[in-house]
Amino acid sequence: MEINLNRVDYLQVGVTSQKTMKLLPALGRKATQKVAIADQDGILTCFGMKKSEAVPVFKTLPGQKISRMDLGGAAGTPQEKIFVCSGSQVRGFTKKGKQFLTFDANLTESINAMYVSGSDLFVCASYIYNHYCDCKDQDYFLSGDKINDIVSLSSENLARPVPVLACQDRVLRVLQGSELTYEVEVSGQPSVLECYNKDGGDGVLYGTTDGKIALIHIGESEASTKWEIDNDKKKGGILCLDTYDITGDGVNDILVGRDDGMVAIYGFDSTNEPTLRFEHALSESVTSIQGGCVGKESYDEVLTATYTGWVTGLTTEPQKAEVGAGDEVRMSKEIQSKVEALRAELEQLQVKVQLGRDEYQQTSRSETAVSVVPAFSINDKFTLCQDDASYSLTLEVQTAIDNLLLQSDVPIDLLDVDNNSAVVSFSECDSEQPNGNFLLATYRCQANTTRLELKVRSIEGQYGTLQAYVTHRLQPKTCQVRQYHIKPLSLHQRAHNIDQERPMNRLSLVGQFSFAEIHSWVVFCLPEVPEKTPAGDSITFYFLNTFLGTQLQTTYSKGEGHFRSDNISTISILSDVLSKEATKRKINLNVSYDINDDSVSHTLKMIHPKLEYQLVLARKVQLIDALKELQLHEGNADFLISEYRSILDESDSLLEEYKRQPAHLERLYGMITDLFIDKFKFKGQNVKAKVSLLLEILDSYDLNSLLDFFNEA
Repeated sequence: MEINLNRVDYLQVGVTSQKTMKLLPALGRKATQKVAIADQDGILTCFGMKKSEAVPVFKTLPGQKISRMDLGGAAGTPQEKIFVCSGSQVRGFTKKGKQFLTFDANLTESINAMYVSGSDLFVCASYIYNHYCDCKDQDYFLSGDKINDIVSLSSENLARPVPVLACQDRVLRVLQGSELTYEVEVSGQPSVLECYNKDGGDGVLYGTTDGKIALIHIGESEASTKWEIDNDKKKGGILCLDTYDITGDGVNDILVGRDDGMVAIYGFDSTNEPTLRFEHALSESVTSIQGGCVGKESYDEVLTATYTGWVTGLTTEPQKAEVGAGDEVRMSKEIQSKVEALRAELEQLQVKVQLGRDEYQQTSRSETAVSVVPAFSINDKFTLCQDDASYSLTLEVQTAIDNLLLQSDVPIDLLDVDNNSAVVSFSECDSEQPNGNFLLATYRCQANTTRLELKVRSIEGQYGTLQAYVTHRLQPKTCQVRQYHIKPLSLHQRAHNIDQERPMNRLSLVGQFSFAEIHSWVVFCLPEVPEKTPAGDSITFYFLNTFLGTQLQTTYSKGEGHFRSDNISTISILSDVLSKEATKRKINLNVSYDINDDSVSHTLKMIHPKLEYQLVLARKVQLIDALKELQLHEGNADFLISEYRSILDESDSLLEEYKRQPAHLERLYGMITDLFIDKFKFKGQNVKAKVSLLLEILDSYDLNSLLDFFNEA
């Protein structure tokens, strides 16, 4: 069943954070609802719609950045009290704007997630969870990794609330009081939680940073997944979720907002499986989403808030325009008056801008004048994509981006991104110089570009810093710098477990170092490791190499560390980097290795299908020009064998794929070369002189020949 929704822009506030917009309960069954939205300027705005105009109900004064919003009220009454958190403080407002609560949670960090249920208040800072009842401290929990969101299940069947934490280490933690009941391992980093059908009795929805959505049922001792929606089309990560019956079939639909601006609605078919019913693309990330009735009575809509503060509705109300004779659009009087009002407002703004410019020019000529640097917010993300072993860098600015300069002091490849319309140019780099650059690239953006997405791929073992210099279009021009660390084992991703049957190599370290020191070294080497030193005396982490599929296990405590991997190059990189970090702190290490020769052939067999595919792709791409010339000369391609005809038929997709993966073959050659050098390094042999022979074998690649060369060298 298709849904037809029409876009309506209501108003714009300041830059918004995740989950900072809510719809207040309606007074009648089909009556319009008021909208409460908070921004990073600390302003809480509540408005309603009257004659297609946004009419403010109340607006608070600016203050500290508001990071979350929720609605609450006494059990069994309309949930119409508005709660917002800023820093470590929670404030409560009535629907008319009267402040009735100021509560300081006395946390050392700012609150980044909040949930309100009756007289219960649940707040989370980075690693800390607190539960308050009537503003009195009830429960406390220290999480093993950063907490991204929280919900609490509360129904008549439960004696007390059951909080669920979405944590960065791909785990949902279910609590009972201050104790951990159990953990639910999920496939991605959970970024948002939402109770299905409001109280969570039917389960909890979660969305991940890699764009997956799932519904899980929370039981007393374990959870079960009811369904999961994969992100096959590689859409953005999930920022917000809601449930609302927009299709009118009596079953709540799933409303989804993503960080690439996509708004999606999933309905349910006869088998109770979620099905995509509607999609709409906004130009910036969707920070909040709600289902309800805002613009006009009896017309349901999906209301969204975006990063730059636009409140936009996708309404079931039909557009008020009719196409008549001669294709002229006849507008209703209501629309005409609105257009005229907008034109008048635009003229006033143009006059105001011109007066401001004249005033600025006059003051800038003064000898004592100081130019004011315009501040602007940047929403940036640097995340590892498991599917193609690349890093996605997303930059979102509240005003139009003029240009972006990328600078890297380590070798990285820039990959093509389909929805990136910016023009890129490269500058020559001298990487031989001390602190030299390996990459200098400039992206010149088209007018009104506020969001830019890039993809880069790093080389494991090469570590340093990628810097992004963002310049906006405002006057005077200013630039902000963002730094992203490329770690030594940058292509590794946290996993819940590994295959213990694989042939493994082991690196062991013993020395006079503390638990906090060795943890800081692991944080330096590997992504997705919490910066906070874990509780307890020891810790074990598992990792998966997203490029090759090899694995790593790290177990360490005070004075010792053990690292196991089926890739000898991973052990070599860890050995070099950890020894260097210990030397910086003047700590003596006793390093020992246990090398399994079978692991080398195992790794080569894992590389084999990727290398074979890339060699075939490169050969096909080399043939395309010659085959096209033959086709042009002969007039058709009927005389060619079927293999060559298929290459011609698929030439566009082959060239696109080859272009999308620059230097892929060279990367695989580099990994095999490193594997060869590392194997013999641990035996005390230098085989760099034999690398040229290895490259000759790779040019006429055969797996058995390569395995023989590794064994005989």
